Amino acid sequence: MSAILRKIFLRGINLKLAPVSRRLRQEFARIRQEFDEHLLAINENTNEITANYECIGEIENKLDRLSERVDQIHMFLESAGMPAAKRNNFDVKRLNRREQDVFLVIYTLEEEKGSVTYADIAEKLGISEQLAGNYVTSIIEKGVPIIKRYFNSKPHLRLDPEFKTLQAKENILQLSLMEFGF
Repeated sequence: MSAILRKIFLRGINLKLAPVSRRLRQEFARIRQEFDEHLLAINENTNEITANYECIGEIENKLDRLSERVDQIHMFLESAGMPAAKRNNFDVKRLNRREQDVFLVIYTLEEEKGSVTYADIAEKLGISEQLAGNYVTSIIEKGVPIIKRYFNSKPHLRLDPEFKTLQAKENILQLSLMEFGF
């Protein structure tokens, strides 16, 4: 008799739990659907980011090739006796602290190596090569005449000799070498 009562009692519990169980399954199915939608959105964004990264890489390669061609034209014109016009008065905007660091690395390493790469700057300052390149671009945009030549698709940097001489004489950028530990 107790077995029969137990079965009846358990059936009653099962009947009461059935709607709760069904509701839980529905909620879990809804949550899974939301996760699937989020996963789809993440995959779409990843694909878009990858496509943009590839496009930027192609643009950078084209800019590198263009810069190499401009350098070749410049060198051809100089060898043909038609030097490019030189700018004697340098209009340089104030550099921020990190740009000054990068400038000083170029200035000092150029004496040792002849030309400086982004890798040299990155190693000396403990930053990434890409960040070093960004700083160099910023310095150029502020009017510091950096000569960029490409060898094996890698930029090699030098300061314009006239600017370097003027910087040494007049400290155009108003830098204190002791302030930077040189």
